[in-house]
Amino acid sequence: MSSTTSHSTTANGNGVAKCPFTEGMLKKGAGTGTSNHDWWPNQLKLNILRQNSSLSNPMGEQFNYSEEFKKLDLAAVKNDIYELMTTSQDWWPADYGHYGPFFIRMAWHSAG
Repeated sequence: MSSTTSHSTTANGNGVAKCPFTEGMLKKGAGTGTSNHDWWPNQLKLNILRQNSSLSNPMGEQFNYSEEFKKLDLAAVKNDIYELMTTSQDWWPADYGHYGPFFIRMAWHSAG
């Protein structure tokens, strides 16, 4: 005496087992925390900025960085940087006559 019973795991009989309490939807587990999307659901999609194309190169195809660098007068560049760092402005006075500590402080804060 053999009996065969058909057991369907879902109402429509497709054979896929689903949890009867959550209607088969996955829920977040405890301790998963909040994601960036939870805090800012309407955030800008910035992946458009990561496109690398020859059209987005502002220097063009013929630009050779090493050749252009060789054309620089490095002594003049160093003098310009020294003048920038040591010339205190009235609208933002330099600490002890030099902006070096300020730049280091800003780099420290921007690093986290």
